[in-house]
Amino acid sequence: MNIAYLTDIGKRRENNQDYVSVFKNKADVLFGIVADGMGGHLGGDVASEMVVSQIGHDFLETDFATIPDLRDWLLTELTSENSRLINVSSKFSDLTGMGTTFVAIMMINNHYLITNIGDSRGYLLRDGKLIQITEDHSLVNELVKYGKISPEQAKNHPQKNVITRTLGISKDVQPDSTNDTWQQDDLFLLCTDGLTNMVSDEEIEKILTTEDISLDEKAQRLIVQANVNGGLDNISVLLVQPATADVEVNRQ
Repeated sequence: MNIAYLTDIGKRRENNQDYVSVFKNKADVLFGIVADGMGGHLGGDVASEMVVSQIGHDFLETDFATIPDLRDWLLTELTSENSRLINVSSKFSDLTGMGTTFVAIMMINNHYLITNIGDSRGYLLRDGKLIQITEDHSLVNELVKYGKISPEQAKNHPQKNVITRTLGISKDVQPDSTNDTWQQDDLFLLCTDGLTNMVSDEEIEKILTTEDISLDEKAQRLIVQANVNGGLDNISVLLVQPATADVEVNRQ
């Protein structure tokens, strides 16, 4: 298994509120997480780091090795972290209103589980075609689903950044999960909206299908393209290619 992940501040932000990391538990299950924090100058980066670090740390001590057990464990963890975010933000004025999106992938044998809250996305590149697995929890996506606006109108909608589900804001935690089997040559991409707001799915697909470059270089090219196209937000990407036997992690 080959993994590469990278985060970048972008060209307009003063600090990076994204957080990305990868973990393995005692049963050798891979767990990759991407989070996009929000809320004030400090709140966003505190929220995303709190969630990724704590859930990842807890995962290291588990030995779950089935999709149902992993899904149930993660829901419990997300509920706990959501309460912790709300509690911490209520105690510190500079953290009031902090929250974070969450998208994660778990890989066990030939199965994957992708879980998301918010508008950070999970994609699958299969047979040269990029497929969005997750559904954005956002106002504009709801408007598109119900035919109120077109997908083209959604790209520049004034309420594009309104998120309908997140961690740390509401007491209710409502993640979506998708699980299936992976195939030879599949490639998974998890990313924040700093990538998808700047780089079209067609551009992402072109970069990911580029031959004779490493997974690490593909991650770098995605970041570069987002910055070339404006870099209006922090940008984070996590690439997972499950076709080989051993886990190799490339970090930057």
